[in-house]
Amino acid sequence: MRTLVLDNIGLLVTNDPDRGEGPLGIVRDAALVLGEHRVIAVEAAGAIADERLDAGGRCVIPGFVDSHTHLVFAGDRSEEFVARMAGAPYAAGGIRATVTSTRAASAEQLRELARARRREAVRAGITHQEIKSGYALDVTGEQRLCELASELTDDVTFLGAHVVPSEYTDRPDEYVDLVCGEMLAACAPHARWIDVFCEVGAFDADQSREILTAGRDAGLGLRVHGNQLGIGPGVQVAVDMGAASVDHCTYLSDLDVEALAASGTVATLLPATDFSTRQAYPDARRLLDAGATVALATNCNPGSSYTTSISFCIALAVREMHMSAAEALQAATLGGASALRRSDLGYLRPGARADVVILAAPTYAHLVYRPGVPLVAATIAAGRVEWVDPELLAQRSSRAVR
Repeated sequence: MRTLVLDNIGLLVTNDPDRGEGPLGIVRDAALVLGEHRVIAVEAAGAIADERLDAGGRCVIPGFVDSHTHLVFAGDRSEEFVARMAGAPYAAGGIRATVTSTRAASAEQLRELARARRREAVRAGITHQEIKSGYALDVTGEQRLCELASELTDDVTFLGAHVVPSEYTDRPDEYVDLVCGEMLAACAPHARWIDVFCEVGAFDADQSREILTAGRDAGLGLRVHGNQLGIGPGVQVAVDMGAASVDHCTYLSDLDVEALAASGTVATLLPATDFSTRQAYPDARRLLDAGATVALATNCNPGSSYTTSISFCIALAVREMHMSAAEALQAATLGGASALRRSDLGYLRPGARADVVILAAPTYAHLVYRPGVPLVAATIAAGRVEWVDPELLAQRSSRAVR
């Protein structure tokens, strides 16, 4: 096994308070030794390995864990976005436009589109992504989307319950039966999770519980889209059923906040969606002060959040959602890992997966301080350098001794 040391790190965020300063576990003047897939050691600068990459005093953080995405789709909804910016309201029914385009696309077209988005995400420092289906809404189409997503991640979510398709508009309960039966049977072998959009215009509480119960019985973990468009039952359904995460959480009652704080269900906030839909931003401070676990994710999708920039989400969270820069960074790394119930992600400590981002900055605060600027100098996933800035690449050398 060859080893790689990231040396001369000015500020290393480990997310392990037992390993360094504060909740982020900051280590200064550090070196990070990586094996084939795992972190081997956190050491002082000057550590030895088979290969060396000089971080040049830059800040190093865990790779971003994007726990809510919809990467596999076809079509463009930019006109819908422009209309919203001019004042048109967001409605969940816009999903059906993407369903039409996605159904018409070939598997190879969908594969190339998803891979292009994945490459873009890697350059943005995202080392791990959850990917949902949900843009076919028929048995063969949803199975195809889950299969394509499984080529890019081991955190695939079956989202046949994204919205009721046009052909079932007058027969929503029949569609729920299809999701819980034939569609679930076709998709479960390719998925780890099941999700449901528990919202006005999508699925009500009873339908959501039925869908989640069927998924759990099929061996899938539970996720929920909830409380995006207004106060609703999504959070309570998620908490009652032990879902790993409830996502959006734009509108929360006091009882919702209390339920999240008392549970193991992560509140995943999607600020780029609130930006795109012109809705109020959720109050992350309210959740954090209550003791809830918060994650940040991109919700990359064509209708309400077409971005792979989790740095943009971090900046929005600090500016609009009352989070500190440290809290937002942790929510986009360790919080995302918690939302996926992954203990191997979100940390930089021995045994963790070697998912690392070198920032083109001396501190993670620049993610907020310099919004919109591409600050990722290198992305390393499972110990493999997936992308690196040419300037930094020149600092890489092979040497067993120094």
